[in-house]
Amino acid sequence: MQTYILLTKLAPEATYQLKDRAKSSHDWYTTVKEKCPEVRFIAHYALLGQYDFIDIYEAPDEETAAKISLISRANGAMYAESLIAIPHKHFLELTEEISDNYDSMFESYMKKKRGK
Repeated sequence: MQTYILLTKLAPEATYQLKDRAKSSHDWYTTVKEKCPEVRFIAHYALLGQYDFIDIYEAPDEETAAKISLISRANGAMYAESLIAIPHKHFLELTEEISDNYDSMFESYMKKKRGK
């Protein structure tokens, strides 16, 4: 399963009904579990700043991640952005795979730039 990050910002009208926030959150989670039962949530945080919430979860594919974003929009999010997260160890493995080729390409580029 792939790890995803969901950043959401509530629509202004959703922020006026703070007393209903717990019910809205529960309704959102219930809908996600109903429509995307294979999703596994890792963390959910309220944020101070540009976004109101961040969710970290695992899903089998991009289509499932898109469904979660759409469900968020349908449940009061003015903005929902999904990001694919790559574990740092795997990212380092990817850099190792391309580093030799990249280093030689960079050297060639720099030689051409210097006119040598």
